[in-house]
Amino acid sequence: MSARKIREPGHDPSALRIDKLLWFLRFARNRTMAKKLANKGHVRLNGRRVDRAHMMVRQGDILTIPQGREVHVIRISALPLRRGSAPDVQSCFERLRTGE
Repeated sequence: MSARKIREPGHDPSALRIDKLLWFLRFARNRTMAKKLANKGHVRLNGRRVDRAHMMVRQGDILTIPQGREVHVIRISALPLRRGSAPDVQSCFERLRTGE
């Protein structure tokens, strides 16, 4: 078994790092861009500003994500296990609002 498959002792399967989630849900092209987006403080988690990429997101949380001229407000309905195709990952969240 490779070291990548072993989870840390404090790993919570009901939560996912926000940078990983942004990448999995295709709001960022790669994990580095997702990390920068989270660290800059532009994303909000349940109304609170996110300034660290390691903040944990859980099912039911609401994210506000700016993307160009648009602002996406989504509710997480399921945590994805990996980065899938766009139609697959859209079943993991519910759009509450998209606007300028």
